[in-house]
Amino acid sequence: MSRKGNCLDNACAENFFGLLKTELLYLQDFTSVEHFISELEDYIEWYNTKRIKLKLDGMSPVEYRLNAA
Repeated sequence: MSRKGNCLDNACAENFFGLLKTELLYLQDFTSVEHFISELEDYIEWYNTKRIKLKLDGMSPVEYRLNAA
């Protein structure tokens, strides 16, 4: 941990939560907490396994790890 106020410590988490809010939270109206939790689990599954990233040569994170091995 660095000194208080160093934004670089939280940059990855802040980026993820910013994307989460803009891609999931602000685009839908949730009818219940259970509905939100199920959509959140689906989003995290998509984010970790299926999303296409240009930094990963246009592959999903799983495809990139399989090709790198």
